[in-house]
Amino acid sequence: MPATSVATGTETGRRERRAPLYHVVLLDDDEHTYDYVIEMLQKLFYFSAEEAYRHAVEVDTTGRTIVLTCELPEAEFARDQIHAYGPDWRMPASKGSMSAILEPASGDGSGT
Repeated sequence: MPATSVATGTETGRRERRAPLYHVVLLDDDEHTYDYVIEMLQKLFYFSAEEAYRHAVEVDTTGRTIVLTCELPEAEFARDQIHAYGPDWRMPASKGSMSAILEPASGDGSGT
């Protein structure tokens, strides 16, 4: 006679806990060109030229774009990488890197 398995109540009632997720949000400014944004996103996040261009358009038209959603340590690292990227050499008025912020990703269907 074949053996049967019975699920225990502790196994079926257990929920997997996940770390909260955060959005890395790139903010628009007037000190960086589309070329800078595209170049930065390709180098830091390995975006394709098309994907980086879509983010450049979104940040320019809406003032912000979510470039990454991940756990807090990785999000902080990504934000810090954006802040450390440096000025846009194409624009003399560019004095530094673009700005990015972190926002909780909860409440957006991400399951957190």
